[in-house]
Amino acid sequence: MKECNQCGKCCSKYSNGGLSASASEIEWWEIYRPDIARYVSHGKIWVNPETKQLTELCPWLRKAPDQNIYTCAIYLDRPDDCKYYPVTIEQMINDECEMLEAHDLTKPKQAQKTLDRLMADSRPSFE
Repeated sequence: MKECNQCGKCCSKYSNGGLSASASEIEWWEIYRPDIARYVSHGKIWVNPETKQLTELCPWLRKAPDQNIYTCAIYLDRPDDCKYYPVTIEQMINDECEMLEAHDLTKPKQAQKTLDRLMADSRPSFE
């Protein structure tokens, strides 16, 4: 499995209503990041503050000039859905994630173990 190359596929795929945020995340944004909270409406995230419609793309996704590299403008305060992604190899396959290599597809159980190891610092511990 390769390192993330910041292709932005996951961010664009889940932009239009594909993400959620917990009530505590939303409350935290309301207190500490009202700029983020502006894009929350009735518990849904990434809602255009003027039209009240879901945004086509995440409002925090930034493309580097003259490159196919994307960054997150709220990386440290992004929703848990974003922090925990990707969760499964199957999800990565469906999303055409560029981290996958040919051997990950032929040995998905081993690839899942590698993914779990890579994501250990991003996901909550249930121990």
